[in-house]
Amino acid sequence: MGRGLALLAAILLAGGCAPVASEGAAHRPRIVSLNPCLDAILVAVTPPDQVLALSHYSRDPGSSSIPPAVAARYPVTGGTAEEIIALAPDLVLASSFLPQPTRTALERAGLRVEAFGSPASLAESIAQVREVAQLAGAVDEGEALVAAMARAAAPVAPGDPVDTLLWQPGEIVAGEATLVAELLRAKGFVSHAAAMGFGQGDHVALETVLARPPALLLVAGDSAGQRHPVLHQLARTQVVPLAPNYLFCGGPTVIALGKRLDQLRAELRR
Repeated sequence: MGRGLALLAAILLAGGCAPVASEGAAHRPRIVSLNPCLDAILVAVTPPDQVLALSHYSRDPGSSSIPPAVAARYPVTGGTAEEIIALAPDLVLASSFLPQPTRTALERAGLRVEAFGSPASLAESIAQVREVAQLAGAVDEGEALVAAMARAAAPVAPGDPVDTLLWQPGEIVAGEATLVAELLRAKGFVSHAAAMGFGQGDHVALETVLARPPALLLVAGDSAGQRHPVLHQLARTQVVPLAPNYLFCGGPTVIALGKRLDQLRAELRR
């Protein structure tokens, strides 16, 4: 956590409190996004008329990191090259998993395509926000978002760590080299999964949870096991639901997750 704390301190010293319009806003590129995580960043740093379309995933409450009422204000595409080319954007933001034939078709049509992976740390998420904001001509707005992320992810004061199992959709757990794991550690939650020897994407069955229950069980999935009433009979375990949307992306999701974890810590102290 040493490098992460130093990075947060530097960002907080430099960050602002509210978005400020960047110079040259009239020359900003028109953008189509094909990635729900990039959708959320764009919505946070650009005006609506700069975004020609978001990904169709942002209209799905189960996968979107954008409030439904906000996502409804934007056109969406199904991600086909034909749809995107017809919109004639200046810039297409995509996932690193964009099929190569689609990318080739877009570039042959003269469109600029920038692809991004999934950030595995706070530092990577901050770098991604800054890169997207730079491409969008919204540097100041990007810095405002970065400052808000840093505030929300700031570590809590030292105290007793809370033994926590984050039970994700599909009854799997997150590895320690993930953004969500970094935020949990910063907020004073220690990984029960790691203590049991589980790693990234490992399946943890209901029987395993019952045999060795954590102090705090964060349930982000909806399987039969994760909804089983026996969980609420565990005498020394607090079972708390966690919206799966908090786990999908960096960017603005860092703010939402950081605030939710702060709220949980406050509730546990009562």
